Amino acid sequence: MPEDLDRGSSVEELEGLRWPVPPADSTPMVRNVYELRRRPVATLEPHELARLIGQDVGLRWLLPLAVEILRSAAPKRAEGGWFDDDLLYAVVTRKPEVWAAAPEPAHELRETVAALTDVSRHVRQDIDAFLAALPKGDA
Repeated sequence: MPEDLDRGSSVEELEGLRWPVPPADSTPMVRNVYELRRRPVATLEPHELARLIGQDVGLRWLLPLAVEILRSAAPKRAEGGWFDDDLLYAVVTRKPEVWAAAPEPAHELRETVAALTDVSRHVRQDIDAFLAALPKGDA
């Protein structure tokens, strides 16, 4: 977890970069991403984290939070509980260089996905690709 993470701050505040108002002809998704960047990270729901992460927004702060959520949910999945595959997909499909820059969350995610046994073949393919892309010291 980044030491400078204040969960009461927004991605916008953490980055120190204020985006302008989205263009008038923006898609609903673009408008949503702009709005989510302005919300305190502690208030973001898993599907909202997935949206931001899927757009490569605020990864330095949001990936560790997402991994934390996935880690806490993995045991529940093993017991037949609900698991957010959208968040998992958003996280494991980030580019290898993203994970190279975040070795601690990458290691934690590797351990977490190793515990997931009952996932769809599509999610399994994404997990396997993530694992294959990790530096050899983390695999």
